[in-house]
Amino acid sequence: MNKIFAIGDIHGCFEKLQRLIREIKADPVNDTLVFIGDYIDRADGGRDVVDYILRLKEAFQKVICLRGNHESMLLRYLDGVEDDIYLANGGFATLKAYGISQLDAPRERKKKIPADHLKFFKSLLPYYETDQFIFVHAGLIPGTPLNEQSLYDMQWVRQTFIETDYDFGKRVVFGHTHFSEPMIADNKIGIDTGAVYGGSLTCVELPALKFYQV
Repeated sequence: MNKIFAIGDIHGCFEKLQRLIREIKADPVNDTLVFIGDYIDRADGGRDVVDYILRLKEAFQKVICLRGNHESMLLRYLDGVEDDIYLANGGFATLKAYGISQLDAPRERKKKIPADHLKFFKSLLPYYETDQFIFVHAGLIPGTPLNEQSLYDMQWVRQTFIETDYDFGKRVVFGHTHFSEPMIADNKIGIDTGAVYGGSLTCVELPALKFYQV
């Protein structure tokens, strides 16, 4: 059976990501890698993480990359919108990694992001769905059809989603809110275990529900 490997929030933890990919031993032809979002900010900024994922996309036939709230904040920052919010959420490390100054005009900010990285950030998906699972960065609003969920909620929701036992029709795999250990419930699986805060970087193999952590 083809396997899905879903990987939690990375936040610039490049060495942990490299070790995790080595440990899971995914098949580049038959298996699917799903990244849950938040590749950047905090730690060392995440530029090397993006480079690495772009290489994985060349080596693997199926790599799915979701957009986290931090990627959305970065794109707004590059447009000159909500600078303070982005910087307050760990953006300084990413700006440093790309050589962006706070004094740069929006046009100059974008010029300093490599074209393939900018394309990557803009191409990130809001969610990914299989016959058994829904993958999303933060979660879903109970009672709202998947195609009517707002991008904001899918990237930012916390307790409304985490505390519900609502049946979304498929098990939801999510990140965004970090736990000391993976959260396992009948309707959801949380795989952000705070890698950037000294916790583990977590991957769940599906449908086996096997966890890998570094």
